[in-house]
Amino acid sequence: MRVVAIGGGTGLAVLLRGLKQLVIPDTSPEQRSITRLTAVVTVTDEGGSSGRLRRDFGMLPPGDIRNCLVALAEDEKILTRLFNYRFSAGNGLRGHSLGNLFLTALTKLTGDFSLAVRLASEVLAVRGEIFPATLADVRLTALLADGRRAEGESQSHNTTVPIRKLTIVPARCRPMAETLKAIAEADLITVGPGSLYTSLLPNLLVSRIAEQIARSKATRVFIGNLMTQPGETRGYSAAEHLEPIIQHVGRNIFDFAVLNNRPFPVGMRRRYAAEQAEPVANDVAKIRALGVFPVRAPLLQTEDGVARHDADRLARLLLELVSRRSRGWKAASRDNRRAPKRQPTYA
Repeated sequence: MRVVAIGGGTGLAVLLRGLKQLVIPDTSPEQRSITRLTAVVTVTDEGGSSGRLRRDFGMLPPGDIRNCLVALAEDEKILTRLFNYRFSAGNGLRGHSLGNLFLTALTKLTGDFSLAVRLASEVLAVRGEIFPATLADVRLTALLADGRRAEGESQSHNTTVPIRKLTIVPARCRPMAETLKAIAEADLITVGPGSLYTSLLPNLLVSRIAEQIARSKATRVFIGNLMTQPGETRGYSAAEHLEPIIQHVGRNIFDFAVLNNRPFPVGMRRRYAAEQAEPVANDVAKIRALGVFPVRAPLLQTEDGVARHDADRLARLLLELVSRRSRGWKAASRDNRRAPKRQPTYA
């Protein structure tokens, strides 16, 4: 099975940690396994360490790429931990992670960001391949509901006014040829979890990526977020995360929407509520009306009071969807046919 995972931020890294456990050589007789795993990662970050390196060295932001490298690393030994080490002091060093600096140095040595990513992948012995969504120096611009514009990733993420339309500049930036090839050959394509307007949509707005997904015969899955975000998706339901993607792309590109149905602990709900965030509501009827088949499963895992997807359970569920579909269980989105009446259950 060949898998392409599209996204950015911590959400994509969590998913990759689960998927990498299922990566085995293509000579294995195991049916539910991954022989090729490709991550397509957004490169619009302008804040923190990535933003500083982007401005100082005129390179693409390395932060989300670094997260994926660490997530796909063969193990969690000292080299992987070093990649995530963040300096807490030092003139010019404070706030930078060693992995970001490593990618910056490799980029300057080779003159090629994509080559730097490949070399870093070899150093960490990652199980898979990682491609930036584009090698162009892209920026985000969001048209807000009140007519104003939010310029850049940080303003778009932190806006208190709903986003009406997102664009990337330059609008006709090209993807890597390897990305289009991986999508064309995939058996499973996932989008999410991640920030809707700053991690997911920027990938789909790169020329030809959404079109290639739409043409694909792969099982195409949207992975819903667990929580709303106080800036860009405050109060959004699951369907309201899907609708902007369909509107921006111009068509539905998904077969399934994977949603969490495990209840949140009361303490966690209260803590997130204080930050103006809440669990994403599963309005499954509206999702079906969009031509997407909803699949609900207990995917919530709490780590230090933080809501995260259960990476292993999510990965197994995704491969199960491919297996079921290959046996004739079709999603409604292919040609707007009626979705199956019986919804599968998952442990």
